[in-house]
Amino acid sequence: MLNDYAVLHSLLLKPGSGFCEPSQDLPQLVGFDDSAVSVMTDLKLVSVVLIRPADSVVEANQRMIQRKVRLLLVVDESRKVVGIITATDILGEKPMQVIAQRGGRRDDVRVSDIMTPQHQLEVLRMDDVSGAKVGHIVATLKRTGRQHAVVVEVDRGGGHTVRGIFSLTQIARQLGVTIQTSEIARTFSEIEIQLSR
Repeated sequence: MLNDYAVLHSLLLKPGSGFCEPSQDLPQLVGFDDSAVSVMTDLKLVSVVLIRPADSVVEANQRMIQRKVRLLLVVDESRKVVGIITATDILGEKPMQVIAQRGGRRDDVRVSDIMTPQHQLEVLRMDDVSGAKVGHIVATLKRTGRQHAVVVEVDRGGGHTVRGIFSLTQIARQLGVTIQTSEIARTFSEIEIQLSR
């Protein structure tokens, strides 16, 4: 049976070879009335970038730079989502606050110290996003004061699977406009810190 098939020629991998990755072609320009899905990074089409809670924020920052993203999903050993960490978390005041409280250096700050944990992470339902427009997403991000929104599929049992990510920076680029928003405090400790300034 195998006599019907010729052996393929092989060669040695050249130094400096890259690799293929899934990609999603987002339209260069969109309008506020276009489908929200046209500006969502769809995790069925693009590999998400992951990090562990025990990894350092320095490593998280390097991974963001290397993969050209500003948000990482934080996962446990079972690859279940336990939170997110953003470039704003890493480059903002959070690491310095941890160092001020515990001492140490920036290398000592862990992702778990500054991430938004799963129990505080507000998400959008894919069912709602599917019928929404770009303007709805921009309004939602501006209202919450966030740079990112996580989208989940909800199964029949009520379980969540992270399906997509909206980035205000990406949306602004696709709209060809500047969109200003500022991260707002979400926990009592963050509010206390802002009030004490």
